[in-house]
Amino acid sequence: MIEEVEFDPAKERVAKFACLDSTLFFTAYFFKKQYNRKFVIGKHHELITQKLDAVLRGEITRLIINIGPRYGKTELAVKSFIANGLALNPASKYIHLSYSDDLALDNSETVRDLVQQDFYKKMFPQVQIKKESNSKKKWYTTAGGGVYATAAAGQVTGFGAGIVDDEEQENNEVEIDNFLTDIEQKQGFGGALIIDDPTKPVDADSETIRERVNQRFDSTISNRVNSRNTPIIIIMQRLHEWDLCGYLMENEPGVWDVLSLPAIQEDEHGNEVALWPFKHTLEELKAMNSRNPLVFGRQYMQNPQPKEGLLYSTFKTYTVAPATKRKTRKAYIDTADTGSDYLCSIVYDETEIGLYVVDILYTQAPMETTEPETATQLTKHKVSVARIESNNGGRGFARNVESQMRILKNHGTRVSWFHQSDSKEVRIFTRSAEVTNMIYMPANWDKLWPTFYKHVTSYAATGKNAHDDAQDTLTGMVEHIGKNMPTDPAVLQMLIR
Repeated sequence: MIEEVEFDPAKERVAKFACLDSTLFFTAYFFKKQYNRKFVIGKHHELITQKLDAVLRGEITRLIINIGPRYGKTELAVKSFIANGLALNPASKYIHLSYSDDLALDNSETVRDLVQQDFYKKMFPQVQIKKESNSKKKWYTTAGGGVYATAAAGQVTGFGAGIVDDEEQENNEVEIDNFLTDIEQKQGFGGALIIDDPTKPVDADSETIRERVNQRFDSTISNRVNSRNTPIIIIMQRLHEWDLCGYLMENEPGVWDVLSLPAIQEDEHGNEVALWPFKHTLEELKAMNSRNPLVFGRQYMQNPQPKEGLLYSTFKTYTVAPATKRKTRKAYIDTADTGSDYLCSIVYDETEIGLYVVDILYTQAPMETTEPETATQLTKHKVSVARIESNNGGRGFARNVESQMRILKNHGTRVSWFHQSDSKEVRIFTRSAEVTNMIYMPANWDKLWPTFYKHVTSYAATGKNAHDDAQDTLTGMVEHIGKNMPTDPAVLQMLIR
């Protein structure tokens, strides 16, 4: 933790070094200078500024931070971050977006006012605002840096975030010298595109507004950077499973460094504790949850759920499957119909007491990849019967998988392809209770198959869902209980050994 102290002139150099070295110190130091009161530091502030310092060092270029409202996110990730970045490099450029012009402009004005304060100019005299830069929307430094602030839905013209890389940097991997100090690394920082709460909470359930923000990010916002190395930072409370963060994490997996900070945490002993007791005690947080669990789950726990409710109740899980009198190793496979669909292949044991999931292949990879992967999965797990939906190329998929299994010397798996003509939505909804009653998942299925887990557990009871391939496959499993079972006991025993 940072201890707040007043620095006399003799310690000015030490304070300057500390500010440039740490975004958290910079925030605490200048917050006290600006407002004449202490910036109360919580553990989450340390975690956030650790990520922001990594951005300044060039170690992170795509950052998402999810945290509840009024927890200091804007002070850290917008106001202090920009003012600190300009101190490191007065030529750095920033685009700042929020859900409204007023918020974005207020933040821009606060930064501009700070860098013009005598105590800031005394420490960082190299940061000078152009005399003609009087607009809160767009202002420049004499070194060529500056800030452009507007609403996320507004127009950004004639301005780009970051600094254009020179040709040598563009065409060659530049390795950071391990002997450089953090400050020396940070002084090469060229700016960032910072998005703070792109959607208003009241608009969270408007598909039209969500889609407008998400599509605008792809078509316009993400292109307003001067280099592929220019960082993009999104800091927001979660509002919907398909808000901008949900959209990006779904469509750009592995690209974004995500820091999620629920208001209720668990300590090392597994006990619930408040993220920032100074702001909300555990009792206050639980009371908020009781009043409106939907809003609390979204904005404070960073766990957005559909307003309409979820289709599936809690799934049954197992650590070790119980011994049963009857067990057949099966697979149900739903091929991808379109480019955005997932192939879903679930291997499971059908028993007299339930269906025990063994393995899941869930991917958007093309058929030239999924055909051998499915054949390998069925062979590895010694599947007795594999049912494959034949819709939209599924028959060819089934034949190719069968051929590749024979190459793998798998002569025991019987492939059964069929055409599914019934409505997918109707089947999923009418069989949902059977799915949760009859299907058992491994205890750690959320870790084994995270995308599959997310799609299943966030499936809304009403309204539009982005993906239904996992749900379709689970439905098919319960629809075919007792079907395609080997009749010869000797064959059955051979197949499941």
